[in-house]
Amino acid sequence: MSMFVSDIGIDLGTANILVYVKGKGVVVHEPSVVAMEVETGKIRAIGEEARQMIGRTPGNIQAIRPLSDGVIADYEITESILRYFIEKAAGKRRLFRPRVVICVPSGVTGVEKRAVLEAASRAAAKEVYLISEPMAAAIGCGLDIAAPAANMIVDVGGGTTDIAVISLGGEVVAESLRIGGDHFEEAIVRHVKREYNVAIGERTAEEIKINIGSAYPNTDKHMAVRGRDLVSGLPCTIQLSSGDIYQAIEEPILNIVEAIKNVLEITPPELAADIVNSGMMMTGGGALLDGLVRLFTEATKVPVHLADDPLTCVAKGTGQVLNNIDKIKSGVLMTSNSFR
Repeated sequence: MSMFVSDIGIDLGTANILVYVKGKGVVVHEPSVVAMEVETGKIRAIGEEARQMIGRTPGNIQAIRPLSDGVIADYEITESILRYFIEKAAGKRRLFRPRVVICVPSGVTGVEKRAVLEAASRAAAKEVYLISEPMAAAIGCGLDIAAPAANMIVDVGGGTTDIAVISLGGEVVAESLRIGGDHFEEAIVRHVKREYNVAIGERTAEEIKINIGSAYPNTDKHMAVRGRDLVSGLPCTIQLSSGDIYQAIEEPILNIVEAIKNVLEITPPELAADIVNSGMMMTGGGALLDGLVRLFTEATKVPVHLADDPLTCVAKGTGQVLNNIDKIKSGVLMTSNSFR
């Protein structure tokens, strides 16, 4: 690993963290999970290794997510995570501290921004810049954000859904909803418990969402799911259908539809006309949910496009911001802070 370090872009997601290194592309894509010893607070594993421990850890080790709904829930652990991923991307033996661009949801408060800036600066960044997720996603999936025409982006992440109408390099209208892929999984866990009296874990819920999850009521897929019978306390297997899962996740999905409609309603008429012509772009891991593009198209009467690689758009966007950071320090970036 070179001792001279490149600048780094970080998509600090609730579910996953992606790290982009200038000149190399996305070099890290791991879950935002930490395995900790309960009594000592010592970190045992970070990322993929820690995710493997979810639901399987002995009593003295707890697998936790330090980011909740796209913002820092545990400051010290987030700092450790950032340090770990910066070192993984840039190497420990480096002469210079990197410049870092970090994505945050568009609805974060000043206090939340400050927490991200401080965590990153203490985790070995020379300068830290924040950019809003929808702006990074728009740049990462190739939209021309500087154009006078409107671009609409819907970024469905793990903890948040960010919706924005972008024109002339700025967000004209933006809404950040604290609903995302993680909430779909929580809804699946609750539904299986309520309807079948069976307890399933977080990882099982994620597998169900990926395999048979649907945002559209009339798809027909089935899956055998193992869990624990809450009456007998014994392991059991049940059959779930995509119709079951639609029932489970209908409410959070309809909340996202309402938020998209709200943004369209308050978009200036000229820009709304652009959106009807060009459509809206969907990014984020949650955008891969089966039937979501069709549902959004029908609900809004606006064409909906799925980005080529929706999971990496935000990280790639941070990378492009890094390449032009001197030009756009004053424009696209939400806030910046230098720590010498």
